[in-house]
Amino acid sequence: MHSDGGIGEAASLPDGEVCRRLGVGEAGLSAGEAAGRLAVYGPNAVASHRARVLPVLWHQVRSPLLGLLLVAALASAFLGEGTDAVIIGVIVALSVGLGFANEYRAERAAQALHSQIRHRTVAIRDGRPVSVDVTELVPGDLVELRLGDVVPADVRLLEVTGLECDESVLTGESLPVEKATAPVPPGSGLGDLSSAALMGTVVHAGAGRGVVVATGGRTAFGRIAAGLSTGQTETEFQAGLRRFSMLLVYVAGALTTSIFVINVVLDKPILDALLFSLAIAVGITPQLLPAVVSTSLAAGSRRMMRRKVLVKRLVCIEDLGDVNMLFTDKTGTLTQGRISFMRAVPVDGGSPDDTLRWGLLCTETAVVDGDAVGGNPLDVALWESPAAAAHRGVLDGYRRLSTLPFDHERRLVSVLVADDADQRILVTKGAPETVLGRCTDVPEVARRVLDAEFAAGNRVVAVATRRAGDVTALTVDAERDLRLAGLLVFLDPPKADAAAALQRLAGLGIAVKIVTGDNAAVAEKVCRELGLPVTGTLSGADIDALDDAALTGAISTTTVFARVSPEHKARLVRLQRPAIGGVAFLGDGVNDALALHAADVGISVDSATDVAKDAADVILLEKDLDVLADGVVEGRRIFANTIKYVLMGTSSNFGNMFSAAGASLFLPFLPMLASQILLNNLLYDSSQLAIPTDNVDEEQLRRPSHWDIRFIRRFMLFFGPISSVFDFATFAVMLWVFHAGEHLFQSGWFVESLATQTLVIFAIRTRRVPFLRSHPSLSLTLTALAAVTVGALLPGSPIAATLGFQPLPGGFFAALATMVVCYLGLIEAGKRLFYGAPARAPVPAPMPARRHQRRRAAYFSIGHRRRPAA
Repeated sequence: MHSDGGIGEAASLPDGEVCRRLGVGEAGLSAGEAAGRLAVYGPNAVASHRARVLPVLWHQVRSPLLGLLLVAALASAFLGEGTDAVIIGVIVALSVGLGFANEYRAERAAQALHSQIRHRTVAIRDGRPVSVDVTELVPGDLVELRLGDVVPADVRLLEVTGLECDESVLTGESLPVEKATAPVPPGSGLGDLSSAALMGTVVHAGAGRGVVVATGGRTAFGRIAAGLSTGQTETEFQAGLRRFSMLLVYVAGALTTSIFVINVVLDKPILDALLFSLAIAVGITPQLLPAVVSTSLAAGSRRMMRRKVLVKRLVCIEDLGDVNMLFTDKTGTLTQGRISFMRAVPVDGGSPDDTLRWGLLCTETAVVDGDAVGGNPLDVALWESPAAAAHRGVLDGYRRLSTLPFDHERRLVSVLVADDADQRILVTKGAPETVLGRCTDVPEVARRVLDAEFAAGNRVVAVATRRAGDVTALTVDAERDLRLAGLLVFLDPPKADAAAALQRLAGLGIAVKIVTGDNAAVAEKVCRELGLPVTGTLSGADIDALDDAALTGAISTTTVFARVSPEHKARLVRLQRPAIGGVAFLGDGVNDALALHAADVGISVDSATDVAKDAADVILLEKDLDVLADGVVEGRRIFANTIKYVLMGTSSNFGNMFSAAGASLFLPFLPMLASQILLNNLLYDSSQLAIPTDNVDEEQLRRPSHWDIRFIRRFMLFFGPISSVFDFATFAVMLWVFHAGEHLFQSGWFVESLATQTLVIFAIRTRRVPFLRSHPSLSLTLTALAAVTVGALLPGSPIAATLGFQPLPGGFFAALATMVVCYLGLIEAGKRLFYGAPARAPVPAPMPARRHQRRRAAYFSIGHRRRPAA
């Protein structure tokens, strides 16, 4: 069977016929055959994460203002003003090149990040289970499917045990679909392919094995992913950038139109008036804002990679900075995450060896050459314990007949085994409260022992058995009338550095809430040992008893949420987002996926289950709260530096352009040529590219960062006119003191406007007193001074005449120094008045549509490192 036949055809054929057509037996493909098929079919990917030159370049030149400006410059060239046209063209090209170089560098950084995030699956090759990258699967591969797996390709099922798949990403159906191996009628719809597991769907319950029929773009999900927009879903930070840019576009549009109409009415040359108006518009629009943001993100991502934090998208770094509440599991974050088996506690006269033996038999973990492969951490810890090593030989006397896999509704796993005498025994293992609820005649001493273990902070799993001669098919109904065999006790001690990390998060204004499937007493003890105050505890049953309004109010006064289900976790996150915004969820299990999707920032770890990594925005290579705090600080640092550029553009830059518009009304000539405005803007923007390296005041890192367009608008209307006051003072000095003509006036105002709008960064970058209580970075200081120096030297340079400049008298620079000092002093005084008004936080945005499909498409993506050989 050729893979292009499709999963629909394979689902309608007997499984043996499908395997025959794909040329695969029970041992799976050989490594050589898999490599050959990979060369034929290509990688199992539906998306690409490669930095591409043309899209980045288009992002720089797509501004309609730039297009109009270039058209007007060409028109002026045809009318005999070729020099001006060339100058404008060169300056625009330099500006575009500057933005392109920085943004492309950031794209390369994103590509490097993506190449670090890998998703793996278990395939049978050469008769052995091996872990392979999902992009390396080929048609004919035999794959294992377990709870929480994202199905890695379109798979025809060969074996199933209670297998159910969540196919909502494909069909929109919220209920999981039960799977079987029997062929379906030919022509069945996508939602009726019960004998197939489809790429991108999630194993909701049970387990299975199947053969890969289609990969990559040939899958049902691949065809859907190809129809999705190639652009990523807009984040809250990007939405803020867009709203700010639109604000300036409206301002620029109104100002440009007014300037052009007024200049035409005053009988100034139409072409000069058009070029001047368009140059003003370009000066106001934040042309290099994407480059500044990209440079900040690229630098931040490199710092975070050194701290072992990977982000799926660079802009997620800023979203981390807006976090003010974190929901997290305790395992691996508050505790060491290195679970060790301590002891088996028998009940009712049994022996520890019996309890241990039943615990080892009741597992989903596969054993290859004596090593545990897959399975949950408790099972792996039990198998690898010294106590278990002495009992592994005894297990050879039992045959496993059937397994009922663990799921988060039952919180149990059961196996049906037969001993040497062919007597059937049902063994069930799981959460103690659940197991005890299915047992008969539980001794009171067992409950006391269990409470004591919980109070000591230990993790406990209960094991129960019964004779099962009546059981032919292992189902949930068989988990009844059990006899408690004993308890398995595990130790997961608190992390030595977790207490300091919790204090650091508190200092960043982040409230930490513990959500765990473990017992409440265990979670409370860990919290107390680490100094995290437990203000309240709610169980899953308590959460069910509260309506949304009551639960929203209870979240703020509750520290521990214990014995919670996946739905409980997601509900907590969903209710908290509208209440405060900035909600992060840290989880690594199957039961965390719903909450990870619902959170503003989903955080997982590199060792997490497939579905958890798929749902997360941020991947921690170490499950460490201190590393997470680093990410939050980095997000706030980047946001703070981005806002510095924004505030610069809405104060002095806007003020200078407004002044140019006003001066054109009473001057017999243009206050600055179009080419001079663009050159001024290029020098100014070049100096601002060092903003990402700037230092950030400590108080800015202690609170969440978010966009507030109302605040930016107030800042523009408050500080813009202050800049204009000094521009008009310059006009007065040039006209009445130096009696300047056209070129001298333009030269003087070029130097003054560049100096004031560039040097004001030292005042605007901090709410403190600059240089005394807040120090800028060396790079920012040098680039700002360099831009001002170049601007001051241009009127006296050999190319001055070409640019329309003429040398300035020495007295001008004395006046310039005085005005700059007075300007910065007035800005300082204005800061004291302006920052007295409180800011208002934005309302969190609803979750964007099709977000889950785009996230799932990113799971099956290929970066530069995976490009197949030709």
